Amino acid sequence: MVPVANDAEIFAADFKEQPFWWDAAPRPVLPQSPLPAKVDVAVVGSGHTGLVAALTLARAGRRVAVFDAGDAGQGASSRNAGYVGRSLKHGFGELMERHGLDRAVAVYRDMRTAFDWVFTLVEQEQIACKLVHCGRFVGALSPRQHESMAREYALRERHLGESFEMLSRAGQGREFGSDYYCGGAIIPDHGSFHPGLYHLGLFERALSAGVEIHARTPVTGIRRESDGFTVHSNRGAVAARDVLVAANGYIDKTMPWLRRRLVPFHGYMVATEPLAREQIDRILPRSRTVIEFHHNIFFLRRAPDGERLLFGGYTGGPVPNLRAMATRLHAALLRIIPDLAGVRLSHAWTGKCAGTFDLYPHIGVHEGIHFALGYCFAGVPMGSWMGLKAALKIMASKDAGTSFDALPFRTLPLYTGNPWFVPLVMRYFDWQDRRDL
Repeated sequence: MVPVANDAEIFAADFKEQPFWWDAAPRPVLPQSPLPAKVDVAVVGSGHTGLVAALTLARAGRRVAVFDAGDAGQGASSRNAGYVGRSLKHGFGELMERHGLDRAVAVYRDMRTAFDWVFTLVEQEQIACKLVHCGRFVGALSPRQHESMAREYALRERHLGESFEMLSRAGQGREFGSDYYCGGAIIPDHGSFHPGLYHLGLFERALSAGVEIHARTPVTGIRRESDGFTVHSNRGAVAARDVLVAANGYIDKTMPWLRRRLVPFHGYMVATEPLAREQIDRILPRSRTVIEFHHNIFFLRRAPDGERLLFGGYTGGPVPNLRAMATRLHAALLRIIPDLAGVRLSHAWTGKCAGTFDLYPHIGVHEGIHFALGYCFAGVPMGSWMGLKAALKIMASKDAGTSFDALPFRTLPLYTGNPWFVPLVMRYFDWQDRRDL
């Protein structure tokens, strides 16, 4: 058992309850400018999806206005772990069993396209966001999990050409400086980046392309008109020929149809104080990102500056005390890596993501309003790529199609958008994880 430490032992003197990413990429504070009377496209949400869509549309000659209830990108786009992967909540083998090989291949090829799009976009736009193919270590918590993981990745290699390597518990030391896991898998081409810098890069490119970004301007309603829509906000109304809703976990009661189909949840992360480079090198000798082959996961990575570790877990509902959650994460970190005894935390933060009842991302049109959201833990690649695809759909491009287009967007009876059941779902995931062990 790891002893419970007091606050002085856990928290650094300069501890902040805000994302580590904001140190290098503070949220841009825009002066409020007058709202336009009319635009071609109004975008609700200034995260990855909204900005990629806005940039694509503006470069194609559309006048675009982006609305955000807070400062630009202050939601999950600048709070996430900065993992760039190509997995969905539905495994490839599961999709094969339920829907056949062709469907599984189509879905995972789109996931691969979304993954590649992030690297293409960063290169095209010359965004300095520390994006690298660092690879990922996926840890198994039991021999049974190890076997299941090997079967899943073997199917992906056979049908998708995605390489991997399985490591035994004895061999995992070259990748991870703890014997907590029963071995695992190496996915050599998975990536990582600095999400705050990525968002700032998209933000700057969008402004340069002529996108009008109206921060601290929450949308209060969208009304269908004969020739488009009227977007109402706390600062006035704007006429728009098309509307894209891309607010994901921050959808509110002004959009009840979408709200009933999304399950917002909170992710939690902490950053350690700066550590000796030798210590970090012992823990992550090849700078892989680390994640568990689990439902309710912990995840670990090296910060882009190489000076500290970033750790997350306990995904679920909101908590009243972020320091208390940071204390729980600190204890979990020491269980996984006992050699970190004595390390203190410099940052703790949370952000809202969104899942869906079928655990798929969704893109489409409802009553004329376009939407792209519900990324189910694949927000960086899917959010960026679906921003592109949503823009292409608005422009009626022949390249707009995805394998997610025909999915029914289901809800549950009586659900209105209050995810009161998220803690129960996480307990169910915990039960599944214990069963799988």
